[in-house]
This record gives sequence, structure tokens and C-alpha cells, in this order.
Amino acid sequence: MEVNSQNVLEVKALTKVYPGDVTAVNQVSFSVGKGEMVAVLGPSGAGKSTLLRCLNRLIRATGGQVLVNGQDITQRRGKALRQLRSDVGMIFQQFNLVPRLTVFENVLAGRLSHTRNPFWFTASVTRWFSEDNKQKAYDALKRVGIEHLAPKRADSLSGGQQQRVAIARTLAQEPAVILADEPVASLDPASSQRVLSILKEICKSKNIPVIVNLHQMDLAQQYATRIIGIEQGHLVFDGKVGDFTLDIAKKIYGEQFESAVFNPDLERVEAA
Repeated sequence: MEVNSQNVLEVKALTKVYPGDVTAVNQVSFSVGKGEMVAVLGPSGAGKSTLLRCLNRLIRATGGQVLVNGQDITQRRGKALRQLRSDVGMIFQQFNLVPRLTVFENVLAGRLSHTRNPFWFTASVTRWFSEDNKQKAYDALKRVGIEHLAPKRADSLSGGQQQRVAIARTLAQEPAVILADEPVASLDPASSQRVLSILKEICKSKNIPVIVNLHQMDLAQQYATRIIGIEQGHLVFDGKVGDFTLDIAKKIYGEQFESAVFNPDLERVEAA
């Protein structure tokens, strides 16, 4: 199979069918290149989260292919799967940090695929990591602007700060692509803007493609370079932000349209 060397991620006819013949993702195909920040939009229940979880094999697809730098993650098993999955960074809505560990220790977890020690979670975590790994973890914290919080317990931070720790952990992983599943859904407006600004800066400066699930189309228009629309598991739009119109938005969201406006300025949405 020929692979476009410019595409870090290629998704081909991806399908996920749950028991009961419920199709959550239906023959979805798209590709993402370096430096692209792609927002996946759609109403609740459209299949956005299932799609992202299929991309890094947290959920096993029923059919189709997901190629990361030309390697099909849907066909990998065991060690080969773990190695390829390390190229796919994942940021979750609920942060998925270890509350009792420090910020620095949580970020060091992103270096697990770069260390041979399997007992990172034991006492005095940091002693098991090389100085190079520790430096990369600290650099990741600096990148998101919270290096001063390194010694604090993760559960002592605000939601916005915890999400930045999660982003730093993903950066420390040195992924080929970053997936973010509703990363601002539980954050206040100011924290939401800050988190998306960080992701956009990482995408641009490090040339890492970012695919982010969002419910609010305003945020997608502000931060993404491209929008993918998902409705009932089908890909119904894939284009530049400037091509995303009010009519397309209403088609994607239906009755949930008003809830998808982060800053309800419909003239701005229509103008875009």
C-alpha cells in the first residue's frame, strides 16, 4: 500500500460496531499531516470519542485501518502495539493523572516508553529515570508554563492546571500525533482558551498534528486549521475552517446547535 509521506495519520474506512448492531463510527476516512490542528465537531453521541479511541486502539475497531507513519495500528499486537501506541499521545477530558503523585512524577510517566524500568510507580519514583528523561519532563512542564508546580501533588491543582499537566505528560512522550478528547469540557472559559492556545502553539512550533474533539464550534473556528464534522457516526464535513458555514453547523448539530456555541455570537459563526 502506498503511503503519503506527508500524512502522519491516515484513517481508512474506519468502522466500529457495538453489540446490538449499534454503529458508532461508520466508514470514516481522512488523513492528517504535520502541523495540522484538526477539530472534530459533532453533537453528543455522534461518535467523536469512539473515533478517537479507535485511533490509538483504546477501542478495537470493527473494520478499516489506522496508519501512524505508515504503520497500521489496528493490526498490531503485544509489544508491537505498545511501541506504536507510544507514538500517539492522548489527552482526556478528566486528565487521568495519579492524584497522590507530584506534578513532576505524573509528567515522568510520559517517559515510560523510553525507559526499561517497569516499576516506575514504586517509592521514590524519580530515581528510576535517567537524567535525560527527567530533563525532558521538566522541559515539557516549562512548555506549558507550570514548571513551578513540579513538586506539588496533582490533586492540589485546579482543573486547568491539571489539564496542562496532562498535556506536559503527553509532550514528554514525544508523540508523532496528539489526540485530545474533549480536553476543555470540564474547564471554565479562561482555562479552556489557555489549554487550546497551548495545543495550538505545540502543533505549530513542533509540527505535531493535533486532533481534538470539541463540542463548541466557536472554539474550533478560533483554534483549529481544519474541521471534521461527525454526525451519527458518519463523516459529513471535512474542510478548512473558512469553509465551515452556519448551514453546515446546523446540519451537523441539529437540535443541539445552540448548545454548541461557546460564545453565542451567531454573526461571527455565520461570517466564518
